[in-house]
Formats: sequence, C-alpha cells, structure tokens
Amino acid sequence: MYTSFFGLNEKPFSITPDPRYLYMSERHSEALAHLVYGITESGGFVQLTGEVGTGKTTLIRSLLQRLPENTEVALVLNPQLSCIEFLITIAEELRIRRPSGSANVKSLITVLNHYLLKNHGKGQRTVLIVDEAQNLTVDVLEQIRLLTNLETARQKLLQIILIGQPELRKLLNRDDMRQLAQRITGRYHLEPLSREETSAYIEHRLSVAGATGPIFTTSAREEVFRRSGGVPRIINVVSDRALLGAYTQDLPEISPALVRLAAEEVYDTGMRKERWWRIAAATIAIVAVALGLVWTGIRIAAGPTLEAVPAASEGIGEMNASQASTIVAPTPTETVNDGPESEYTQQPLEEVLQRHGGAATSTDTAFGTLFRLWGVEHRQDAPNACDQAEMHNLFCLYQRGSLSEVQSLNRPVILNLHDDSGSPHHVVLQSMGDYRGTIGIGRNTFSVALGDVADHWFGDYLLLWRPQTGEQTSFYPGMRDPGVGWLRESLATIQGRPIAPMNSDHYDQDLEARVKDYQKSRRLDVDGLVGQQTQIAINSDLGTSGIPKLVTVN
Repeated sequence: MYTSFFGLNEKPFSITPDPRYLYMSERHSEALAHLVYGITESGGFVQLTGEVGTGKTTLIRSLLQRLPENTEVALVLNPQLSCIEFLITIAEELRIRRPSGSANVKSLITVLNHYLLKNHGKGQRTVLIVDEAQNLTVDVLEQIRLLTNLETARQKLLQIILIGQPELRKLLNRDDMRQLAQRITGRYHLEPLSREETSAYIEHRLSVAGATGPIFTTSAREEVFRRSGGVPRIINVVSDRALLGAYTQDLPEISPALVRLAAEEVYDTGMRKERWWRIAAATIAIVAVALGLVWTGIRIAAGPTLEAVPAASEGIGEMNASQASTIVAPTPTETVNDGPESEYTQQPLEEVLQRHGGAATSTDTAFGTLFRLWGVEHRQDAPNACDQAEMHNLFCLYQRGSLSEVQSLNRPVILNLHDDSGSPHHVVLQSMGDYRGTIGIGRNTFSVALGDVADHWFGDYLLLWRPQTGEQTSFYPGMRDPGVGWLRESLATIQGRPIAPMNSDHYDQDLEARVKDYQKSRRLDVDGLVGQQTQIAINSDLGTSGIPKLVTVN
C-alpha cells in the first residue's frame, strides 16, 4: 500500500474512530467540555448533535478515555430498540443481573434503581451514553425521561448523554417531547472544521501516522476543504483516495488536481470522468519521454452537442468475446481483417499492433468497441464518451493496477498499450484466462499472450460499470441511504448469512465488519468504503445479468 511509499507507519485517514487521531479543534474542545460537564456535575441530560461525519463517535471514544475512575458507563450504539430491549441493553452494559422470570419494564427499572443506589452509596457515578439518538422511538425517549426520575434528594442517580444527528434537535423540539427537552441541561451542536482547521487536521493525522515532512501541498489542503466542507469523515475519505492516487502515479506529493479527482471518484461530484484518463496519460507521457519514446496523448471525444441515444439500444445480455466481435460494425477508417486470423490463433502482440494500428487503435474506436459490448451506441461526433455512457446509467472507472486486478473486476477494459517504437494503441481486452487473452481492435479480435500484454502496458485501464442502486454512490460507515439495503441484501446473498437488521438503511458496525470481510476475500482495499471497485466485485459475484464479462480462454 501507499504507507511505505510516503514513509508512514499506518494509514492516516482511516475512518474508524481512533482517539489517537482526534484533532481537538475549538469546536471539539467545547463539545468535549460539555460532555465532561454532563458527567461530573450530576445534571439531567446533555445533548450533542452534529452532521454525519463531524467526529461525534470519535469524540465519544476520547471521552471514555478521560472518565474519572469512579465512573461506570453504559454505551448504547444501536438505539433502534423497543423499551424492554433498551433497558436490557443498559443492564447488560452495566453487567446487572436481569430479574428472574420474563423481564418487563417494571422489573428492569427495579433492578436498575437498586444498582444505581448501590453505586451512589459507593461514591460512583453511572452514565448512560446513547449514540445515534435521532433513531430513538418516542416510546424509548419517554422511557429515558422516566429514568431521570431515579434520584436521591440531592442529585440524579443516572447522567444521560444523547448524541445524534441534527434530526435529534427536531425530534426533541416536538410539542410532545417538551417534558424531556426541559430536562436537558446542556446542548451543543458540533460544526464542521474551518479552512484553517481542515489544514491543521490533515497535518495532525499525517503526523500521528509518522509523516516526517509535508505530503499535501498548501493548495491541496485548501482543495480538500472545498471538496469536504470541513466534515472530518469526508476529509478522511478524499485524502485517503488522493494518497492512493499519488502512489499509483509515483507522485511524491498531493496536488489540488489529485484531490479533485479523488473527490470525483469517491463522491461523483460531477466533474468529467475522463480527467483520470487524461492525467494518467500525461503521467505516462513523462515516463515515455524519459525513455526516448513518442507519446501522442489520449483524445476522449470532440464534436457537437450530445444527443440522446434511443433506449432500444440498451439491455444486451452477457456475451462471449467471439459473439461481441461479430456485432462491431467497422468505420471507413478501420482495418478489417478478412483472412484466417481469429481469436483462437495466438499471435505476437507486437506484430498485431504494427499491422492493425492507426485509427483502429484510437481512443474513439476503443470506446466504440467497449460501448457495443454493453449494447449501447457510441457517437464519435459527440463530446465526452463518459458523459454518453451516463445516459445509459453506465459510468467510467479509470484505474492503474495489475492484470490480476483487471481479472478480479471481470469487465472488458480499454488498455493503453505501446508498441516497440513507442506509439500508443488503445485496445479492448475482451476476455482473459491464466495465460492468454483476447483483444479487440476495430472489427477484429486477436488471441495474445498475457505476458506480451504486460510487456506493452503501463498498468492503466478504463472500464464501464452499471451501479445496481441506479446511481453512482459510495457507501461508508455511519451513513444512511436507501442503497445500504441493497448492500446488506447483496452481501447476505454472497456470504450466505443475513446481516441484521436486514431492512435497515443504516451502515452500522456489523455491516462494516461484513464489508471488510468481503473486501479481504476479494483482495480489495480493506477500508470499509464501498466504492466503485467493491460494488463492481459485488455485481460480478451476484451474477448480475446484462453485464459483459471477461470470458475465460481455454
């Protein structure tokens, strides 16, 4: 991974809530002070809110490390519970023996009250922390209010901290919640980081991870702020992908351009997808010049305004490489092979590139071949091939990697090859086995040794993919999105066991653990971020129909 490349001891932008990486901005310091006050001053409720990803859970972890020794804590991370389940969870967190017989609210309150009185007699405080409190039902919130009635003549026996998203404030502002709201003695809303704090946050995390010098330029840190809005979780995800992008391109520092591309890849911010392709082409050009080679660049597309392609062109099913080659209609500039050559006769790749280069291995022709494998039309007279793809709910993914990575993604890809004279050729890898594969050049397909492909390839490729959720979205721990339901169902099918609760749209800790298990089994980055590569792998493992795949060559 990139850690050794940048001289780091570990990944600095992991989205797991590690207190070592907590950056104490002015806002976080104030928030932590409110939480400590709620524990030490024996008040009723303390309410902490903040947008998704602002560091609330990390703040909890830091708070737990700062607790006085005479404090016991019940931490409820998943509050989507009934009243009885909620009380049972508190009892289990405090290691209280449950009442004999079938538990009910009255019996659970009784044993809890006895335990709190016992703790109070020993000079101990008991604290209940509820994370994701915006998910609490009205019945459970009322039960929490009743818990504050457990008190002595001088103080409350149970301090309660409610932590949640801004929806918690709206919930507690309801008229039927006024009795609970009146008992809240401290409120704090955690705002995103400022521009200066974002820059300091990035440097802080890099320093904790072992960085000995600057990695992000000043302008790159400013770009991270613009793309993230100062939300720590988004800062982490974008910065991590920017580091990975720099590593794959052998760049020693992070520039604003890399940050913009990282943000596009992770969150689909609307920038042109071809920029990944063009930047990689420019990087390869530098290498080629250094080697005395000639690089002519990559042209994606140019022409008049994009027009809609008839919907009837969508929906081709799976096909093998030979079937795909028969539906590629040649343009007047393509080299057409009418001889005995076919995908079943293995040929030297250098000879194929020399004989069938030129317009047949242009970027436009390669995109035309790739589009047809997906059953859609590519217009050479229209700009931006990837924008055309999006009209059919297809998205471009540009990566640099290995042939084994390409095989694991199991999609036809455009490869950027160079012949021995240094001239570039864009071909479509339509199928591959252990030792040989089939490439498409214009109307022709050729069987070539994968070793030859590796010798003529710098490692960059582009593929098309279709998200099953209907839009290009990345999923990350803590988020809520209807597509999380698709993720749960898909992994449950692949791994053969459910991920409770199956009807939840919350990316919780259980789902994160299952995602990481899946990523590890598929040799993907084990980061819990379900981006394009992980979704593509899931679609392949589900056997989703209508997807052209790399067909194994015998």
